[in-house]
Amino acid sequence: MSLPTISPQKAAELLKQGAVLIDIREADEHAREKIPGAMHKPLSRIDAVDFGDTAGKVAIFHCRSGNRTQSNALQLAGAVACDAYALEGGIDAWKKAGLPVALDRKQPIDLMRQVQIAAGGLVVLGAALGWLVAPGFYALSAFVGAGLLFAGLSGFCGMARLLAVMPWNRRAAA
Repeated sequence: MSLPTISPQKAAELLKQGAVLIDIREADEHAREKIPGAMHKPLSRIDAVDFGDTAGKVAIFHCRSGNRTQSNALQLAGAVACDAYALEGGIDAWKKAGLPVALDRKQPIDLMRQVQIAAGGLVVLGAALGWLVAPGFYALSAFVGAGLLFAGLSGFCGMARLLAVMPWNRRAAA
């Protein structure tokens, strides 16, 4: 089962009529950029969240691109006792439609983007140093690649854990 999708324009109309917009992204994503008025109910804690505030209303779930919402549609639809929709294209489509978002540039970018930036930077650095300085530096790229492979297979990302405790990420804690 999947949630029926709804365009950003139609979602905005329903919000004016009393629908509830629910942001299922994680705290670091929500802290940096959000749709004004959206409730924050992270997907990672969806089973422990009380959705009593949606009774008798229409619920519209959103994530960044719409993929996370559709991938978890059955769980999300079962979490509310009302009609539920998925925002087609997520907050990205909402912005493209020219609808308002609140952006807090003081908050760090989301953790997975930080992992991608750090991992990509280390791979490029290892390759450049291996080519320019000494072949032994290629091991840095191999180490990062092995770490990403391990993270994908196990669900544990050491780099994400390390970045999460960095001083610039402490502000996003909710």
